[in-house]
Amino acid sequence: MAARISIKHLTPYFSFTKKSQFSSLTPTYQSKVLEFLDSCQSLAQLFQIQAHLIITGLLQVQNPSYSCRFLKLCTQHCDDIEYTALVFKCIHFPDTFSVNTVIKAYACSSLPYNAVVFYFQRLKNGFLPNSFTFPPLMSACARRGRLDSGQKCHGQVVKNGVDGVLQVQNSLVHFYSCCGFIDLARKVFDEMHQRDVVSWNSIMNGYVKVGELVVARQLFDAMPECNLVGWNVMMTGYLNSNNPGKCLKLFREMARRGLNGNDTTIVIAVTACARSARMKEGKSVHGCLIKASKDLNLIVSTTLIHMYSRCGRAEIGRLIFDRISIKNIVCWNAMILGYCIHGSPKDGLNLYSDLLSSRLESTEKNHVKYHALPDEITFVGVLCACAREGLLTEGRKHFGNMSDVFGIKPSFAHYWCMANLLANVGLMQEAIETLKNIPLESNLPLESSLWSELLGSARFGRDVSLGEQIANKLIDQDPKNFWHYLLLVNIYAAAGRWDEVAQTKEKMKNRGIERTPAVCASLILWALTMKTINCTRCSSSFNGTFLMNLWLTVLASEGAWKKLNIMGGFTDDLLTNLNVYCRALVQD
Repeated sequence: MAARISIKHLTPYFSFTKKSQFSSLTPTYQSKVLEFLDSCQSLAQLFQIQAHLIITGLLQVQNPSYSCRFLKLCTQHCDDIEYTALVFKCIHFPDTFSVNTVIKAYACSSLPYNAVVFYFQRLKNGFLPNSFTFPPLMSACARRGRLDSGQKCHGQVVKNGVDGVLQVQNSLVHFYSCCGFIDLARKVFDEMHQRDVVSWNSIMNGYVKVGELVVARQLFDAMPECNLVGWNVMMTGYLNSNNPGKCLKLFREMARRGLNGNDTTIVIAVTACARSARMKEGKSVHGCLIKASKDLNLIVSTTLIHMYSRCGRAEIGRLIFDRISIKNIVCWNAMILGYCIHGSPKDGLNLYSDLLSSRLESTEKNHVKYHALPDEITFVGVLCACAREGLLTEGRKHFGNMSDVFGIKPSFAHYWCMANLLANVGLMQEAIETLKNIPLESNLPLESSLWSELLGSARFGRDVSLGEQIANKLIDQDPKNFWHYLLLVNIYAAAGRWDEVAQTKEKMKNRGIERTPAVCASLILWALTMKTINCTRCSSSFNGTFLMNLWLTVLASEGAWKKLNIMGGFTDDLLTNLNVYCRALVQD
């Protein structure tokens, strides 16, 4: 791994020497420098070569053999883009290759848009781009989603006459697809006289991203040659659209054709098994990995833990977890949530204690062991476990430690879990007040894999009238409260009533409720509640668990209740009683 260096310590060494020193160097010595450049393998060697180039003035000569190769080495052995940019400034006669190298370095860095800024700066200095200039430039625009800048660069492509080059056209398709302008991407694709597998994968991925899976599948079937990337893109599309069945069907078709998947393929297939509770098929995939004597990397192992936990076999997931030598927080979370939500809450809390008790350890070789710290997802699992077990004191402690000890700001998920816990132990008024007092800024990070997984795992929509009444009552009491509208929007979204979703948003706009809610925030937490509720605590006497039972009654579908019945406890009689009880509460 390339070391990271401090530019302020290196700047004094970027000094200039007289060009006359270069003329005194023998051809043998110059050839030796080129050999050093070609054989450089580390950052230390790079600095040694840099010293020679500075002392001899080779960076300042018009011959690009030295400067271009050294600049390329900078991007390979140093991950600091500032260092590469500083080296470039020391080159007196940068050629097109040198400029393209810096553009690519910026595009791959954490500052991709600087590639565009740098490009237009060089244009003012007489830079003449070629076809290799624009693919990384378009990639930089795609990473930032900058349509305006990308279209300017597209204009530069046409102006410089490289719009017919295959690699440039592929980058344009990729750019417009990433920005969500699939019609523009398709226009470029249709105008291509020649297409390769990258072209097809790019346009197919564009349709997948905008949710047009029918068109994406048509492109997939029409591809003259489909590589592994294409299969993964199509499988991911089905998985992200909550259709794990089609995803696994495609995976089986891939296997029948004798195609060997990579780690990405395995993760997609195992995730699909988890979401559809197909443990038998998941075990089959796991078995194939074992037979192939393939070492499981951290991502694959974490996905297997998640799959076994989702299928009710957290103990198998624990076996995989214990064999992982270096664990990151994602891996810890998978096992903690596996216990807290799908297995034994006590085992989950014990594992959380193990996470806290782990410390930085030095081995005999002075290597530092990776130390993971809990994050917001960890505390969702911990609070769920407390809610299932009715551990009020522990739950309050963990909720407080989030911000006081770990500096984690509670989100809607954590407030919902706390309300669930309070309701479980009979503190109904406090539970309701907890929900009423959720800060409006406490949103769910919808890009998080946990939330999107929970959202895709359940579909609700049988009896929404009760939830609609409650939300409307809240709106009547406080017509300017964004949160009350959010509840109503999510109730409609959960039932698939998108016309009402649009009407509610329009009502918000007309009433000056400025903030547009993320449509599925509450739905995600309702799905979470479906997984965290301790079903054995519920009885026909309701045990005072108004908050929990109310929303389960409002939103639960038959499929969701079947899943709860697998966990144990809910019956049709109880469902009927819950309906009667909650309706009475609304009427009061």
